[in-house]
Amino acid sequence: MDRREFLKTTGGLLVSFAAPVEALAQVAGKPALVPTELDSWIAVLPNGSVQAFFGKMDMGQGLDVAVAQIVAEELDLGADKVEVVMGDTATSCNQVGASGSTGVSNGARLLRRAAAEARRVLGERAAEKVGTPVSVEDGIVTGPKGKTSYAELVGGRYFHHQVEWNKQVGNPMDIKVPAKSKAPSEYKVVGKPIPRRDVAWKVYGTDEFVTDVRRPGMLHARVIRPPRAACKVRSIDQASIKAVRGARVIREKDFVAVVAPKEWDAIRAARALKVEWEPLNAPFPPMSELYQHIRGAKVVKREDEVKKGDVAGAFGAAGVKVVQAEYEWPFQSHASMGPACAVAELKDGSCTVWTGSQKPHFVRDGVARLLGMPEDKVRAIWLAGPGSYGRNDAGDAAMDAAFLAKATGKPVRVQGTRMDGTAWDPKGPACVHRARAALDASGKVVAYEFISKGFSRQHIATNESQLADSLIGQSMGVAPKPHQIFGTPSESYGFENKLLGWETIAQFVDHCSPLRTSHFRDPVGPEIHFGSEQFIDEVARAAGEDAVAFRLRYLTNPRHQAVVKAVAEKSGWASLGEGKGIAFADRNGTAVAVVAQVEVDRASGRVWARRFWVAHDCGLIINPEILRTTIEGNVVQGLSRTLFEEVRFDRDSVTSVDWASYPILEMADAPESIDITLIDRPEIAPSGAGEPSIRCVPAAVANAFFDATGVRMRRAPLSPEYVKAALARS
Repeated sequence: MDRREFLKTTGGLLVSFAAPVEALAQVAGKPALVPTELDSWIAVLPNGSVQAFFGKMDMGQGLDVAVAQIVAEELDLGADKVEVVMGDTATSCNQVGASGSTGVSNGARLLRRAAAEARRVLGERAAEKVGTPVSVEDGIVTGPKGKTSYAELVGGRYFHHQVEWNKQVGNPMDIKVPAKSKAPSEYKVVGKPIPRRDVAWKVYGTDEFVTDVRRPGMLHARVIRPPRAACKVRSIDQASIKAVRGARVIREKDFVAVVAPKEWDAIRAARALKVEWEPLNAPFPPMSELYQHIRGAKVVKREDEVKKGDVAGAFGAAGVKVVQAEYEWPFQSHASMGPACAVAELKDGSCTVWTGSQKPHFVRDGVARLLGMPEDKVRAIWLAGPGSYGRNDAGDAAMDAAFLAKATGKPVRVQGTRMDGTAWDPKGPACVHRARAALDASGKVVAYEFISKGFSRQHIATNESQLADSLIGQSMGVAPKPHQIFGTPSESYGFENKLLGWETIAQFVDHCSPLRTSHFRDPVGPEIHFGSEQFIDEVARAAGEDAVAFRLRYLTNPRHQAVVKAVAEKSGWASLGEGKGIAFADRNGTAVAVVAQVEVDRASGRVWARRFWVAHDCGLIINPEILRTTIEGNVVQGLSRTLFEEVRFDRDSVTSVDWASYPILEMADAPESIDITLIDRPEIAPSGAGEPSIRCVPAAVANAFFDATGVRMRRAPLSPEYVKAALARS
């Protein structure tokens, strides 16, 4: 049953914006979701509880609890009275998916306003029954003439209510309402450490992951990827799977899959199918020449994001001391906990896709294009999967499943293997960073330059809405359309002559490449700051200054200075001893400083990042406990990428395809403690925490490695192989 029909039947509240209900566009006889209706965001049910319809989703950080707290606060309810319905295109408007640490800062901001306006409208309605002034507690409205409740006030009616667009912001998801949101001094729910809601069901397996979806008559599918990059299908021996009961081949140009009624039969068929592939070209240079290739490759695009003063003149001045260095970062795989899975079903002229993608609304759009269907005939339902943090293989699985469902006329479940996920997921871009600084006779920095050069971080887009950005689209002849973009260090060092820029180079292969690049958690943040914050340490050393004192000397933003001071104080920086390192960064207004303490086993090359301290300022804190665990997750994932993760490849293909060839951090390598200092600034809107702290981890560890060994590691990862080689060279 449609949500609106359900609410009408059960007497829920529907408050509409901008147009009367009878004038709303109809989709298959049902009112369409539009951002200008309040009922597209908030519903009050007959029992007085509230549903908030969130057009983003949670990647395992407990975002739904934070959103529930924000909505509950504005409606004078307990957080337990608010259910957050996430990531379903049938129940929520497109809030451009989960990305950029914007779940609270952008996504929940609109729900805060919507909830405040619902409270205002309900208050006016209540005043007619109980008089004024009114007060509200847990959904009960009290006035001079008695009491009423949200449940009693709704009556299942629509409220025809107008809003204005916030033209100055330029975000179609941002609205202006007459209601004023509460001031932080009034908060009773926001700021409380309310526990997450997903821990128990994930531990006990009592709810569905996307891998658990089953449909009547469903077929299981495996997609057949070529053995090397840049291949076309020459021929397929369909008889090679005759022995597998019910299995058959689905082919469209260079897209090949097998389907079968049972999953094991699909696996057997995928292994048995004989496909002859025609190579198009020699895809890759030797892996040993990766960084030389990047250095020598033609620049496709350059952008200088920060240009201040006369950098060239300052470097050419007489008597200056020039410090310079280069840093290298490899391709990295998402290596999600499990390979991607998706289920698709076509029924009565509509398509439903169950997906773990972090941008289900864009899955809907991509599937509509792939199948030639109107978008309003496609529904994408997000269910928790193995994780994403960027554009991983989940989007490809959703597109594959939809195509196969149409081709077979039955529901289809596409499940990848570990090899599929690690070899063929979009990668984080390999890059080289070159840095130089000039110091005068007093040790003052008079010029600073930091340039990153590498593969664009968006060879394919961060969502699957266009066929060019999915493997199936490329297999069918749709060429990718890379967006050339990288990034620069995010900091406020006040060097008087300063240049921060980036350069991108062409991809190795445009046709179905296993080294296509796209966004990771904090796109290119860890790799850029691995270089820039190591170089800050190198410049400080050349100037004869302590790493903390040097940063405090040049940082110009007081909030940036505050996190550096806080982490230095909490870690006992001055007396911490050997093996300590610090790094600082900002991300979209969130300031973070990290101190790491490491131990290095010179014989084995093992680096153990034993302890971390983090100071974190993201403005207003919604839920301190969930914020802490989010930061802990950043540190652990960042440490894995720093110490272990590197995509290996030969001239034809990716060779790191499992946990042995693509190792990640395991329990023995986890830090024994992560000490977090939260700086709460209620007067500043929350600016996001899903990504900022990960960008400081690589440089903090590398700086600590230098402090422990006297050897500078300018190439990631700090794996035993590279560590032993660096120590041997020294």
